[in-house]
Amino acid sequence: MVRDSLLSREIDKLKEQLLLIGGKVERALSDAVKSVEERDTGLAEEVIDNDGQIDKMEVDLEEECLKILALYQPVATDLRFIITVLKVNNDLERIGDLAANIAEYGLMLESGREVSFSWDFATMAGKAQQMLTDSLDALVNRSSDMAHRVRVADDDIDDLHREMYSRVEVKMKGRPELIGVYIKHIGLSRCLERIGDLATNISEDVIYLVTGEIVRH
Repeated sequence: MVRDSLLSREIDKLKEQLLLIGGKVERALSDAVKSVEERDTGLAEEVIDNDGQIDKMEVDLEEECLKILALYQPVATDLRFIITVLKVNNDLERIGDLAANIAEYGLMLESGREVSFSWDFATMAGKAQQMLTDSLDALVNRSSDMAHRVRVADDDIDDLHREMYSRVEVKMKGRPELIGVYIKHIGLSRCLERIGDLATNISEDVIYLVTGEIVRH
């Protein structure tokens, strides 16, 4: 009984740490998108500088998971939860990296000759942010239904990415002197598309947590 009580407290701490890093990553993505939309170089630099904090939080949480596995050798639901935390933790850190990348692209575009978008950055960014939020809500609420909806939403992000690529390809042919700028647009879109993929990964981990079913493929 004492062991179970201690394990329960450790798992509660994991939940708190995971929610903290999730909130930090959500803020980083929101600020990165805002820095691009508003050409805010100061905010972009802040997102880039803060990425190290997310990295440290990810390492600390992973170490806690490994400590619990070694000390308590959890089974069944507890083991599944810790496995889920390890995987989600890694995906959140990668989303944090992509948020920093978005901020970096924003800085590069700010210094370019043309900064206007030939594609709907705001819509794509909004969908990526919503997918991240919904995937974390699915985790908090242990809702497989919400997680499934995030998986479906990933198709919209993929469609927008393909559409953006087609538009930029046409622009490149019309104004080859701006190819460098348009390549940065592709980079931005690719970051958002990858965030959609990682939010989908989180949702699939939630489904595993709730049902024990692996739905990746």
